[in-house]
Amino acid sequence: MASESKKNTLPIAAVFTNLFRNFPRLILTNLIFAVPLGAFTALFWFLSTVLPLSDTQAPLIGLLAIIPVFPFYAGVVKVTAKMTIEDEKVPVFSNFFSAVKDNFLRFLVHGILFYVVVVFSFVSINLYMKLISSNSVFIGPLIISVLIMFFFIFMFFYIPAMTVTFDIPMRYIYKNSFLMSYGEIKKNIIGLLGVSLLLIISMTFLIACYGSPMAVVIVTIVLAALFIPAISAFIIHSAVYQRMYEMITDKSMQTQAVNAVNAKMIETKNKRNPVEVKEDFMQSIKDFEVDESLSDDEYIYFNGKMMKKSVIMKLKREAERSGE
Repeated sequence: MASESKKNTLPIAAVFTNLFRNFPRLILTNLIFAVPLGAFTALFWFLSTVLPLSDTQAPLIGLLAIIPVFPFYAGVVKVTAKMTIEDEKVPVFSNFFSAVKDNFLRFLVHGILFYVVVVFSFVSINLYMKLISSNSVFIGPLIISVLIMFFFIFMFFYIPAMTVTFDIPMRYIYKNSFLMSYGEIKKNIIGLLGVSLLLIISMTFLIACYGSPMAVVIVTIVLAALFIPAISAFIIHSAVYQRMYEMITDKSMQTQAVNAVNAKMIETKNKRNPVEVKEDFMQSIKDFEVDESLSDDEYIYFNGKMMKKSVIMKLKREAERSGE
């Protein structure tokens, strides 16, 4: 975990210090991720150009690359998340490939959901942008679509990180991410602003290449292969991971403590001899004091149950006779 010295450092300064210290490993992480990213992006781009598709359908086919690429993003998530909370150097290869192996199927599901979100945002925002030119009433639906998009973006700040860090059911991953998407809005906005700054810097390089399509392609490939995915993940985790980790581990520790107590009680009960249990019950009913002023039909709480006084008195007499 992070050292005490970080607590005495300004958060933004700590993030930049951590970024520069881990920069070579971030580039290595990004290079590993760039292999499946480039392969699947090229494959689905090729399909979108050779299949008989309309101008609207082609991007949707190209975006399908998100689904097979997403399991490999698990490696990026695990490496960058560890960098934000650990002082020592994080081994890149072992963490990257273990995360992909352990979370492959779960991240495929996340990839499908992420694809749906991207398509929804792409289609709805483009649709309402076109409709606004003819009728300003569509400004409302456009704003709602943008807000929904940001809501899902914030959810995906947590879904991948929670998946690689904790062995919890998928429903809890989505539930916790849903709650944190608006419950941790301040940290989410900080993460979004950090990623936006990275994208603005990247766009500056692309704008500098304006007029040379080849230069734009080369710079885009370099940014995607060396920097953007891993550094974006690092920025997001620097903003949200520590808080998420503390919230989940505190809750998990409480649950584990309760489960341990319950398991111990069950184990003790199962180990006991039925004869011993009966003897304990007879002794407890014998020692139980009954208010004689109560009528026989009134109920008394005994041994976790509500029982009539007449029944308890009968049991007491039996217990006393058996002890004679």
